[in-house]
Amino acid sequence: MEKQKKLNDSTFLLMITILLFTVMYVMGMFVFADKGFAKPQMFLNLFISNAGLIVIGTGLTLVMITGGIDISVGSVTALISMVSAYLMEVSGLSVYVAVLSSLLIGLLFGLLHGYLVAYLNIQPFIVTLAGMFLARGLTAVVSTEMIAIKNEVFLSWANNKIYLPFGTVNKKGVYLPAYIYPTVIIAILVVVLIFLVLRYTSFGRKLYAIGGNTQSALMMGIRVQRVKLLTYTLSGLLTGIGGFLFCLNSGAGFVEQAKGLEMDAISSAVIGGTLLSGGIGNPIGTLFGVLIKGTISSLVTTQGTLSSWWVRIILSLLLCFFIVLQSAIAIRKRKRKKI
Repeated sequence: MEKQKKLNDSTFLLMITILLFTVMYVMGMFVFADKGFAKPQMFLNLFISNAGLIVIGTGLTLVMITGGIDISVGSVTALISMVSAYLMEVSGLSVYVAVLSSLLIGLLFGLLHGYLVAYLNIQPFIVTLAGMFLARGLTAVVSTEMIAIKNEVFLSWANNKIYLPFGTVNKKGVYLPAYIYPTVIIAILVVVLIFLVLRYTSFGRKLYAIGGNTQSALMMGIRVQRVKLLTYTLSGLLTGIGGFLFCLNSGAGFVEQAKGLEMDAISSAVIGGTLLSGGIGNPIGTLFGVLIKGTISSLVTTQGTLSSWWVRIILSLLLCFFIVLQSAIAIRKRKRKKI
């Protein structure tokens, strides 16, 4: 019964997120139809601009399901971008070395965080706060100047459009096919893969069990420390992948890069139905949380006169709404247990 309740709560939160995204985007299509908001490419741009965030948010969802948190992902992304840019432009190394270094950086941070949280029982917020400062500091150590990436292979990856069998006709009567980048395909594949892992593997069931009640998970024979270590490590690896996708989109590395990305990832996961207390979460919901964030940004940009800070303001209001909603669900669950 408890498992069924969790599935119901998860589905309820996911449906609210999908409904919210649909309403927001449809409203934008009607209000800003004359500015191209209804064109297919505008929708696809949400995925193109946020491919890295989708992957990073998916990894963070795994951590949050266990009841943990990781606020270092923005700084780690900046470090990945800076190291990648330095290796290609200053050291003259291959783009494949940059990809390998990105994965290695994410993996090392994930392992470090996971060990400190799981085996030394240090609060995840404190551990990842230290990781955030460490990654941002290392970014400045690599270079305090912006490094633009001009590597030919890298640029070919970044600008490789995949045209789709539909599009629009512009005012001059020219047909413009819609397109995406390979980064979008990678992001969607990651979301689908993690969804399948959570739903159909014992590892996924263990994550939900730990997030629901750690003591009960221990009594069930689950090796909580090992699972937490693997979770943070996997999240770190996904941050490595997402960080390089972010770098492909930005095309440069600099110290102030990706500031606030960790908050975007956390808010996307929460808006997508992941409980801060753990036990409930879904990468599909996180995907829609990212799309909601992207839609808000697109609406503000298309409107033209509003400050970019309105994106943060609206996102904060939505975050508060979903936190209150989660609290209401938690209270209802406690009342059911008493009955």
